[in-house]
Amino acid sequence: MIFRLPLIALVFVFFIGNGVSQNTTADYPVDWFNLDPNKGQFNGLGTNTAYETLLKGRKSVPVIVAVIDSGVDIEHDDLDDKIWTNPNEIPNNGIDDDKNGYVDDIHGWNFIGNKNGKNVLEDSYELTRDYAAAKKYFANKDITKLSKKDTKKYEAMIGLKKTIDSKRLAAQKNIDEANDKLESIATILEMMEGELEGKPITKENLAAISKQDPIVQAGKDLLSQILNYYPTVSNLDQVLKIVVDEFKPLIEKSQNELDYGYNPDENVRALVGDNYEDLYQKGYGNNDVKGPDASHGTHVAGIIAAERGNGLGIDGIADNVRIMSLRAVPDGDERDKDIANAIKYAVDNGAKVINMSFGKGSSPQKAVIDEAVKYAQKKDVLLVHASGNSGMNNDEGNNFPTKYFIKKGWFSCKKAKNWLEVGAITPFKDENLVANFSNYGKKSLDIFSPGYQINSTLPNQSYGIYDGTSMASPMTAGTAALLRSYFPSLTAKQVKKIIVSSSNKINQKVRKPGSEDNMVTLDEISNSGGILNVVNAIKLASETKGKNKYKIPQSGDIFP
Repeated sequence: MIFRLPLIALVFVFFIGNGVSQNTTADYPVDWFNLDPNKGQFNGLGTNTAYETLLKGRKSVPVIVAVIDSGVDIEHDDLDDKIWTNPNEIPNNGIDDDKNGYVDDIHGWNFIGNKNGKNVLEDSYELTRDYAAAKKYFANKDITKLSKKDTKKYEAMIGLKKTIDSKRLAAQKNIDEANDKLESIATILEMMEGELEGKPITKENLAAISKQDPIVQAGKDLLSQILNYYPTVSNLDQVLKIVVDEFKPLIEKSQNELDYGYNPDENVRALVGDNYEDLYQKGYGNNDVKGPDASHGTHVAGIIAAERGNGLGIDGIADNVRIMSLRAVPDGDERDKDIANAIKYAVDNGAKVINMSFGKGSSPQKAVIDEAVKYAQKKDVLLVHASGNSGMNNDEGNNFPTKYFIKKGWFSCKKAKNWLEVGAITPFKDENLVANFSNYGKKSLDIFSPGYQINSTLPNQSYGIYDGTSMASPMTAGTAALLRSYFPSLTAKQVKKIIVSSSNKINQKVRKPGSEDNMVTLDEISNSGGILNVVNAIKLASETKGKNKYKIPQSGDIFP
């Protein structure tokens, strides 16, 4: 499951009192995450300062960053020059030229598609798949004569069914309530049409309406709020479109949960055509690295690599990287087999940093992912993972994949040394510093990074603002890539240590995610007690002796 918060409508907020609005008019700059926290009032990374001072005149080497996600729009004008191209593959000749098991893998690979070019968009959640498998297992068994082991499995299956039924009811309720609210808003707008008498929607014209009818007053309040967020709105048709567009993601998400996420009778995986039981199978999928909906992956890629200084959209964190798109995350829960194969593909094809902005509540084939993580660790590749958006303590709950390895079904004390777990912060230097949705953990979370109201690239030459630890993770992955680009002698383990050690330590009390009045310090909810800081990281990197064969590039050095 991708870790971006759904954009709940402003009008939904108006009616029920909470949520996140998709507006770009705010009391902080749209590029706040690149600003220097020591030179202003926002918790940026100091990226711009780093390029203007510490990195000025330095040479760098290109670094490949793999983005395991929903897909990337590789033709976006802010990304097209930053896309990895497989140098050993001849495009579109139907031959596996480099003999890596993947045919025509020019810019990466799509693990959730088939050889005919069709792709998975929606998929089920892991708990739904667990229930479907258990249901099939017990289909021909006499439940009155079960062994103790099977009895436990059966009881677990019944628990899963109750959870799924509850989730389906909640999804249907969301749809019904959203449609009811849309009808109410339509009624309000119809009445406001008569009150405005054809005049444009302005604050002055709204203030001139004196009728005390409660519906009219609700309409005035609603239109006033919409004007604050959409100042160019002038008529009710535009307002209605905004309302519908804002509610649409919520309704679609709930409908997808009914049709796919919590539907144990739907087997989307059959489309891929792989042998799903063979966890080490290679070559399934196709080379469509964009897929049917690359919004999330394109947003993530832009944070890492959007071209700096070109006057378009945003400036990414790293200026000399190549994005490798690995499509493995549907609208639903990703599958362990695909994630393991994507990690191995990235490692085998030269990625030095892998961003993973996804997660789920269970991992039935976690052993194969552990194997891939260990493989990446052996090959000196850094993994960066989003902590999740449930406002929960990951030390106590399950948010997979994790840095902790399992052994014979139980967690061992061993953990990956090439793994960074990232939570999200806001631009605010007050008690609201940590994003309320961010997962945390004294042991499991390594660092916090910007993940609130983040502007980045979207498909079809567009840009948009997303919230989530999905955005905080590529901030950190981009910084790791920057360090490996300008200081290529550093190992993955060294880069991780530098990022954590150089974090900007915050001693003030902040509101604990998921709570209203529980105040904590950052070192109570993370092991670093700090926020990612690019300037600090570069300073520490320049003082660290690398263990790789590459020398540290200096001004005037020549690199290919």
